[in-house]
Amino acid sequence: MTSLIAACALFLLIHSLISGTGLRTRLIRAVGEGGYRAGFSIVSLAAVVWMAMSYNVISETGSNILWILPNIVHALMPVMLLALLFAVIGVTTKNPTSVQQEGLLRQGDPVTGIVRVTRHPFLVGVALWAGAHLLANGDVASVIFFGTFLLVALIGMPNIDRKRAQSDPDGWAVFAARTSRTPFLAIIQGRNSFRLGEIGWWRMALAAAVYAAVLVAHGWLFGVPLLG
Repeated sequence: MTSLIAACALFLLIHSLISGTGLRTRLIRAVGEGGYRAGFSIVSLAAVVWMAMSYNVISETGSNILWILPNIVHALMPVMLLALLFAVIGVTTKNPTSVQQEGLLRQGDPVTGIVRVTRHPFLVGVALWAGAHLLANGDVASVIFFGTFLLVALIGMPNIDRKRAQSDPDGWAVFAARTSRTPFLAIIQGRNSFRLGEIGWWRMALAAAVYAAVLVAHGWLFGVPLLG
């Protein structure tokens, strides 16, 4: 358990104390934008691998159960479909909040497709994925593991907003006025409109295919079959 806690703490700290603070700026000045991005990516990946390995070790022996919710796995399957829709569509859509796409704030109208729904579609997907798995498992190790991803996703949204606002105050003000972190909030408030056709049918089909693959392979990959 100590190894899992340390790995999760590392992942959480680099995303909360480095990515979203002035330390990030100082590191960029010291090693350059490219050096910072490369180093951050390497450390992040190493932390995720460490987290997964530590979690798998604990899963083999078991950890204390905090709650058991009967039939919760199948009840959460629609949530997982929604999570994959947000995540897959998010990573395949141009978005000023994505890495190295800040320039879109000054190029035409970046408020299109899934960005109309939320300006952080990938992180919304991660949050839904992590929250669903946290509820479904209910043991201490899962709370730590999936809870870390949930926290990083929720913390990441305002951190990214703050960085974009600092780098391009005028462009960000226009973009933020028409978008929202919370899915559909800007649409409900009348700040933009939902246009399903802009999202792209191929993106939705890709997300559905990934979801189907996960359903079929989940038992083989993670030891928890979802079908049958």
